[in-house]
Amino acid sequence: MNWAEFIAAHIPEPSTVLVEPYAGSGAYGDVYGEPVEVTPCIVEETRRLVRVQTQDAAGREQVSSTTVFAPLDTTCPAGSRVTWNGRTARVLAVSRVEAHGLPLPEHLEISLE
Repeated sequence: MNWAEFIAAHIPEPSTVLVEPYAGSGAYGDVYGEPVEVTPCIVEETRRLVRVQTQDAAGREQVSSTTVFAPLDTTCPAGSRVTWNGRTARVLAVSRVEAHGLPLPEHLEISLE
């Protein structure tokens, strides 16, 4: 079962988010790519502690207030901006969830501030 089939079968009203992929740092601050609409998604507003993904592997922890479950082909590196329901947050960490041969949908788990 792929992600789109799973959503169609189990989520009556999937969400859509807008992702501005982090492209690096420039002379005037962070640089982002063009906004991309990502759907179907599941947005779960639950607080949990996550290890922040950084270039220097500092390994600090921060509380994530929202998790977005998105299609596996979504481009959304740590530091990206995600907007949904008029709210914008920065991506703290991204995890790839694979099926490992089981009938489960592969997807991304995106932890937001």
